[in-house]
Amino acid sequence: MEKKMFEILKPGMKIDFTSKMIYTSSISAILVILSLIGIFTSMNYGVDFRGGAEIQTKFKTKVSIDGLRKTMDVAQFKGVSVQTIGEAKDNEFLVKVQADNSNLNEISQKISEALISAYAAQGVEIRKVDIVGPKAGAELRNSGFLAIFWALMAILIYVGIRFDFKYAPGAVIALFHDVVIVLGIFSLTGTEFTLQIVAAVLAIVGYSVNDTVIIYDRIREHEAQYPGLDIKTHINNAASETLSRTIITSGATLLSCLGMYFLGGIAIRDFFFAMSLGIIVGTYSSIYVAAAVTIAFEKFFLGKKKAA
Repeated sequence: MEKKMFEILKPGMKIDFTSKMIYTSSISAILVILSLIGIFTSMNYGVDFRGGAEIQTKFKTKVSIDGLRKTMDVAQFKGVSVQTIGEAKDNEFLVKVQADNSNLNEISQKISEALISAYAAQGVEIRKVDIVGPKAGAELRNSGFLAIFWALMAILIYVGIRFDFKYAPGAVIALFHDVVIVLGIFSLTGTEFTLQIVAAVLAIVGYSVNDTVIIYDRIREHEAQYPGLDIKTHINNAASETLSRTIITSGATLLSCLGMYFLGGIAIRDFFFAMSLGIIVGTYSSIYVAAAVTIAFEKFFLGKKKAA
């Protein structure tokens, strides 16, 4: 007896994605506007971007990262960030605390005193003290946003060369949509925006464009095979045919990220929180944002041809 393979969607199934784009485009526009307001008014920048003190410390016996963070909170330091350095057996940590120009040295001294007082029995050793001024933090923040911007520009050029210019704006706008909404959720939840999150955002850009490129590649195949059909039909067919692949790959990646978020510890939790959000928003935008912009550009170019 012939065995049937597992199928998420029935072969040949067609879904009319484009008929919903007027609603999804409105929702996306509202979310982007609200996210931009949140980014500019209430983003919680970490020590790397606002300035503060960094203490590298090592213990002779095992110390939990949660206990170390609680010690800093009890001492009433603001914007506390604690992360491990090296392997867990090394018992080495980097403690970051927010401060301004007026009390940077004072804060550094207080952190050292709090650690020595609380962990004298664990053989605490202050190995390094660094100070990040607000000006340096602002420059680093600008560099982080510039890195994201240039990544988007590189993708614009790649998609324009790889496919056609009419596809490139859709890919970049979809990625901008993903990045802004993820950062908007960070500003809404009060989660710290750190260098770790910049890395997560760049990873989201790479992951999201991969999904978009696969759909674009299938659209281009359909345009070559069936030149008489309109762009909406090509998009519906391409998105339907790649939907099973999207569900499997995005679902598997999302499960991995959620597993790391819940079980990986506090040091990497924010990174995988951003990645999980990016996978969800990026999967949605590959169809409902990138494709919608492509339809708009196709209409624009057709209108110019008719006028000519």
